[in-house]
Amino acid sequence: MEIGIVGLGKMGGNIARKLVAGGHTVVGYNLEPLLTKNLNAEIGLRPSFSLEELVAELSPVRTIWLMIPAGLPTEMTIDSLKSLLDKGDVIIDGGNSNYKDSVRRSKELMRVGINFVDVGTSGGIWGLSEGYSMMIGGEPEIVDKLEPIFSVLAPGKNKGWGRVGPVGSGHYAKMIHNGIEYGLMQAYAEGFEILRSKKEFDFDLKNIAEIWMHGSVIRSWLLELIEEILKSDEELRDILPWVPDSGEGRWAVAEAIDLDVPAPVITLSLQKRIQTRVHEDYSAKLLAAIRNRFGGHEIRHMESGGKDEQD
Repeated sequence: MEIGIVGLGKMGGNIARKLVAGGHTVVGYNLEPLLTKNLNAEIGLRPSFSLEELVAELSPVRTIWLMIPAGLPTEMTIDSLKSLLDKGDVIIDGGNSNYKDSVRRSKELMRVGINFVDVGTSGGIWGLSEGYSMMIGGEPEIVDKLEPIFSVLAPGKNKGWGRVGPVGSGHYAKMIHNGIEYGLMQAYAEGFEILRSKKEFDFDLKNIAEIWMHGSVIRSWLLELIEEILKSDEELRDILPWVPDSGEGRWAVAEAIDLDVPAPVITLSLQKRIQTRVHEDYSAKLLAAIRNRFGGHEIRHMESGGKDEQD
């Protein structure tokens, strides 16, 4: 098939590489022209340097895959494409858009005859070698026509991808996927911190991670990544304790609240990520002061070693 890709960063670039390797023709556009030129030289991607040029390079019926940041960048790009594409063309949003935005965008595009498919895409920078897990929302007949694309990107022809429901469902499933991911990562991180704190046993953390990777009920790809990280620096000396979030964990928690579904693990793991960004933990200071006032408990001041204990 012939496909256009907007956004040739880490994931978009690797999606282009995998599609070309699988025999598809890829026309690419990126705001930073150098990425487009580099992929042209590396894999023979057909370069374009504007959305207008991208659309003109593609033969009808066109398929354009967006791999750009959620929110305004996606909104602006779809608005621009809406006036450039023809009836029957397809826009695929493979980014981390909010599912409500995907439902709305599909309705707006449908009015002018343009099809929309939302693909929750998991695999990160490893997708090129391992394949991408894809949760797809869209009309069955449109998804069926795109099967050659999904089969090449997936870990296998008939595994790791599938239509999960109508438009919006793909991004919804990916939102919950990321919420679960938050909880799993937090549990691993806390477990290894407990092991590290048991000084009398002097645990070799990378050895434990390697043992758990074989036969253990908690073995996983995340655990493999942990073992690789610990091999290079078990004390994580060069890593700041600051954890970002893509936004999907927040949406998952909000959805759980809206549906009256208790999700304490996902919620607490999100809060833990937010806590890492508090440079001055004012609430903890206030808690210490209150405890001192009603119970006479010690307040540890920075000059008396409070900072060292925190570190």
